[in-house]
Amino acid sequence: MTSKNDKLANDFESSLEELEKLVVQMESGDLSLDESLTQFQQGVALTRHCQQLLENAKQTVEKLLDINAEDSAVPFTDE
Repeated sequence: MTSKNDKLANDFESSLEELEKLVVQMESGDLSLDESLTQFQQGVALTRHCQQLLENAKQTVEKLLDINAEDSAVPFTDE
């Protein structure tokens, strides 16, 4: 059973992989103008999706590190 975090990480990784493939295709120079535009639109959508996933992850980390929250992480001290 995969957790929500695993699914988000997989979603980010697969989106990034797809974006990298689009870049390679566009850089090849073998696409028509219409195909390039379509690939570019997909790339923009994937980029926005990845940015949103990263923002969500950042907010989660900030929440976990909020020292004022009851359930926040506490620094480890070697006593």
